[in-house]
Amino acid sequence: MPLQPIRLFGDPVLRQKAQPVTDFDKELRRLVEDLTDTMLEAPGAGLAAPQIGVGLRVFTWYVDGEVGHLVNPDLTLSDETQDGDEGCLSIPGLKYDCRRALSVVARGFNMYGDPVLIEGSELLARAIQHETDHLDGVLFIDRLDEAARKAAMREIRESDWFGLALNSGTAPTVKVSPHATRGFAI
Repeated sequence: MPLQPIRLFGDPVLRQKAQPVTDFDKELRRLVEDLTDTMLEAPGAGLAAPQIGVGLRVFTWYVDGEVGHLVNPDLTLSDETQDGDEGCLSIPGLKYDCRRALSVVARGFNMYGDPVLIEGSELLARAIQHETDHLDGVLFIDRLDEAARKAAMREIRESDWFGLALNSGTAPTVKVSPHATRGFAI
């Protein structure tokens, strides 16, 4: 499947709530394949449909050697939390410590419309929460404390890619290289 350009911070699609999937058809399966291929090439631990400009509630993940996807997720989060480095393919080069639930139970569907239940902790829980946030128009920097969020915004404004968005008048789309993510990114 063709690799898709990843939308960057500043693109309005990243702030819009994605619509539930109603048709579990060939187009949805193609979307899941495009998301998976693009995520693996980036590389990242997850990728949500809005990150490639598609406003549907679908995401993929790649954690601990396992590739998966979830359609129309509904999450139950643990009360216990974890802190850890988090990045995002839509905000290249940025990593901050972000608090998330330690474990998650995610219910939804696979690309064929079959019910799916995923239980995960640590990195898988972080990836599922991060990608579900994308489906709700929330970015991980929104979850940072005020000081970290201000520092992140300053770093974004000073980035080379953010300058491109300002100069062109539109949010750029790019194929993110492994060097741009500087490590873990979801």
